[in-house]
Amino acid sequence: MTNDFFRIVFCSETKIRCCMILEELKVYQLAMKLGDSSWAIVSKWNYFEQDTVGKQLVRAADSIAANISEGYGRFHFKENRYFNFIARGSLFETKTWLEKANKRNLITHEEFSALKVEMNELGKLINGYIKKIGKENVVGEPEAVYLPKTSGSIDPFESFYYNIDSTDWLPFPND
Repeated sequence: MTNDFFRIVFCSETKIRCCMILEELKVYQLAMKLGDSSWAIVSKWNYFEQDTVGKQLVRAADSIAANISEGYGRFHFKENRYFNFIARGSLFETKTWLEKANKRNLITHEEFSALKVEMNELGKLINGYIKKIGKENVVGEPEAVYLPKTSGSIDPFESFYYNIDSTDWLPFPND
């Protein structure tokens, strides 16, 4: 056994299921990458730019991975889902600060375009991960970003999970 952090998930069929290591989750990896990309860009700015827009941009971007991680570490799937909703909110906050940085000519068009692509991909992964959390006999991330609707669920948020399949809710929906 390695020293890696892991989680054991119980299911009705096998009584125990193998687990996913946090660092192996694609959604977590991409969130970490977005935080690092934001840091690399902001670290080149002057003090005023860093102190106003830069700190907010980096904090929002770093918060995405932090909330995915915190949710992963929680015992109950509803808590995990809750923290991933917060991570999704932080993704949209990152969008706001990124757009401000772009309008104020603090980032290049290439940096802005690259971060938009990363953020849209991360939005899809967060959405798919939220939909998969708590499903019986399922461990880890979804095989596909969008899952087919299943019937018979008593989850009050079910309609929300399936309505966000549209790309309209992505940080940059027209890209």
